[in-house]
Amino acid sequence: MADLFDTAPPANPDAAGPRPLADRLRPRALDQVIGQAHLLGENGSLRGMLDAGALGSLVFWGPPGVGKTTIARLLAQETDLHFVQISAIFTGISDLRKVFEAAKIRRANGSGTLLFVDEIHRFNKAQQDGFLPHMEDGTILLVGATTENPSFELNAAVLSRSQVLVLERLSDEDLEELMQRAEAALERRLPLDDSARATLREMADGDGRALLNLVEQVAAWKTDAPLGPAELGKRLSRRAAQYDKSGDAHYNLISALHKSVRGSDPDAALYWFARMLEGGEDPRFLARRLTRMAVEDIGLADPAAQRQCLDAWETYERLGSPEGELALAQAVIYVALAPKSNGAYVAYKAARKAAAKTGSEPPPKHILNAPTGMMKDQGYGAGYAYDHDAEDGFSGQDYFPETMAREAYYQPVERGFERDLAKRLAYFSKLRARRQGG
Repeated sequence: MADLFDTAPPANPDAAGPRPLADRLRPRALDQVIGQAHLLGENGSLRGMLDAGALGSLVFWGPPGVGKTTIARLLAQETDLHFVQISAIFTGISDLRKVFEAAKIRRANGSGTLLFVDEIHRFNKAQQDGFLPHMEDGTILLVGATTENPSFELNAAVLSRSQVLVLERLSDEDLEELMQRAEAALERRLPLDDSARATLREMADGDGRALLNLVEQVAAWKTDAPLGPAELGKRLSRRAAQYDKSGDAHYNLISALHKSVRGSDPDAALYWFARMLEGGEDPRFLARRLTRMAVEDIGLADPAAQRQCLDAWETYERLGSPEGELALAQAVIYVALAPKSNGAYVAYKAARKAAAKTGSEPPPKHILNAPTGMMKDQGYGAGYAYDHDAEDGFSGQDYFPETMAREAYYQPVERGFERDLAKRLAYFSKLRARRQGG
């Protein structure tokens, strides 16, 4: 890989005072940007747009510290566009009007504008709609940046006029290379052994900017010998994991937990369960979702799974954190290892679909009660067979509406307790055929 960051001149060369390491190590060209090879490499999609001279409006979606702002600035440089940066957090309608007016003047003078909007998802619908005419007439080339899923946070009209590019968190190899580039700029090696270097990279959690801030702190230490992970941990606080209880990470991690349970992998399920707790997730939310998994993905294959989850939920309510979380962890293991079946879930959805389709079809008259003489005259209850009086306690009568053919919704699997239910279903099916045939 090419040099990751070359020392670039400051945004304001005349500014007095020290510059942060992250500012001093800004890339001067796109081929110096760390990571994102799927976008900027030889066959990268963004590189292809530039080579073809077909750069359009973009939305960068990715975690913090992976180069969204840097790449946007370098795109303006590569395309000879005037770079304007705003943040949706601090920009109002009046500010946007000024930005658009300045871009129109620039355009009239033969110069284009690349408008970089950080945290673009924080603009409301009306503000996002305000970009559309200026995107369409070429006044601006919009590059938005967001850490949230654009599908949920951005207007369809903005998305239809833009291409979403996903930026990935920096890999361990990327972070090590960035550390080496920082050491070259500082002209000294960090006072850490190899294990501590790995720990420092873990603390950055895929965020290049966070890593450079940590490197700057460590570089200022005076030590007689390289520090190990334990000494590093005493001097530095581990960076909090990226987790937003109402954002994209919340839904991604609960999806990972659910699919690990469905896939009968207790170790992966425990990992994602722990990740959510470490991120500050409410254990009650996890208890609720575990109970849903027991109903949706285990169902009657192991009816005890639902009870296990409810008991764990109640135990947590009685004990609280952190002791009650162990009960939830036990439930995670149980539901992951339980036999799986979505037979009841599929049957329920099929029955709901049939109910919506058939509308207001009444029950057959033979299973309706007839508390009045008039109702008896109408045939209510006529011909009803009391199952307890029938052979084997099963009459085999038809309980569907008279205009509706019998349907089969529930198909038990050959796993767990549903094996027994499948036998019962087959037994009653044979009896029904015999009784109705007779």
